[in-house]
Amino acid sequence: QVQLVESGGGSVQAGDSLRLSCVVSGRTSSPVVVGWFRQAQGKDREFVAAISRGGGTVKYSDSSVEERFTVSRDNAKNTVYLQMNVLKPGDTAVYFCAARSATFVATDPAEYDFWGQGTQVTVSL
Repeated sequence: QVQLVESGGGSVQAGDSLRLSCVVSGRTSSPVVVGWFRQAQGKDREFVAAISRGGGTVKYSDSSVEERFTVSRDNAKNTVYLQMNVLKPGDTAVYFCAARSATFVATDPAEYDFWGQGTQVTVSL
């Protein structure tokens, strides 16, 4: 079994930054692909970003996210990060990290096998 624990969420003002961390542990300490997803109240869970095991392939949901967010990983620490800059109220959501063992950097949450509990990010004007 693989466990993922997110941290780094909080309440900030528009324009601020946050860095989320996802520590991966368990039987497979370094799954091949780790993704970040978010779920706003009353909405479906949506893809934000994902990164391959070596970090050579990254994907973002759209240009707005790509311009402001950066996904990275430190395999020596079994940790994946999501640096979020210039936060907007529309970024308010619970953020989840997830892992999958296959090599394809998927964007569909159904393709991920293991999930963290989530961390709340609230952005106010």
